[in-house]
Amino acid sequence: MKLLAYLMVFTFIFSCSEQKNEDVKMIEDYASFGKEITADGAISQVEMLAKFNELQVGDTATIKFASKVNSVCQAKGCWMKLALDPETETMVKFKDYDFFVPKDIADSDAIVEGKAYKEEMTVEDQQHYAKDAGKSEEEIAAITEPKMVYNFEAEGVLIK
Repeated sequence: MKLLAYLMVFTFIFSCSEQKNEDVKMIEDYASFGKEITADGAISQVEMLAKFNELQVGDTATIKFASKVNSVCQAKGCWMKLALDPETETMVKFKDYDFFVPKDIADSDAIVEGKAYKEEMTVEDQQHYAKDAGKSEEEIAAITEPKMVYNFEAEGVLIK
């Protein structure tokens, strides 16, 4: 039993060493990552999808929105995908690769503040992110076309 306890502590310490979030701050009822932000003024995911649809490739919009986390990079928490509607999501990366989020936050509520933009994602990038997300080799091999994607560079993140 002691061995199991030691293994659990060791696993916890080792898994946390990959992350850059040594000191997680709490703001309101949220864990805060990156720049300190508040929940005030966040638009909904539906409103965010409408904003994305107004953007042209090359445009950016500074905004704060709330959504549900669909998935997180399982390698180190260096990106996450947030729902915009049941079929559409946005890839959220973190400004200057300066912070990461926990890898176990799928289905959590999140608020992000930063810059929204659209771009065409290459097949190689899509396959890389699919691998990070833990997709199967078959799912990764099925990615054969570039696609238009909604991206977000977050300066600050709140996780419920």
